[in-house]
Amino acid sequence: MDNSHQKLVGLIKAALVAAIYVVLTIALIMFSYGPVQFRLSEMLNNLAVFHKRYVWALTLGCVIANLWSSLGAVDVIFGSLETFLMTGISYLLSKLVKKTWQKLAIAVVICTFSMWIIALELYVISQAPFWATYLSVALGELGSMILGAILIGIISTKVDLTK
Repeated sequence: MDNSHQKLVGLIKAALVAAIYVVLTIALIMFSYGPVQFRLSEMLNNLAVFHKRYVWALTLGCVIANLWSSLGAVDVIFGSLETFLMTGISYLLSKLVKKTWQKLAIAVVICTFSMWIIALELYVISQAPFWATYLSVALGELGSMILGAILIGIISTKVDLTK
């Protein structure tokens, strides 16, 4: 493949991931926002350990999905910034290990831990209790990320996600 074709294929892959993120978030909208959430689309954050294009794709997907948030522009900005930070850190740290399961474990831990940003956002905007909210959104993230790590780990044995 020539370079322009590879770039186009990469752009299409990123667009598909962003679109899937949005569709999963909106299709399950009753679970996707607020102090108690299980955002199934977050399982896609595991993709970030395979290629930096997914950091951008997931951030874009989060920006679009957060347009439906009751917190409005604040969630679009801070929720999406949190996605960029946690997937970016996952991508960078995963370069330090070789095995896929280790890379996915890094993503699960980083993404779960970083939910403090969402808890802080909900605390400031909605006056939701910080620690209870952090526990709630972190547990939802943990569940989604573990499910995603299993599914994406299986997919990665058949599909090279690094290309």
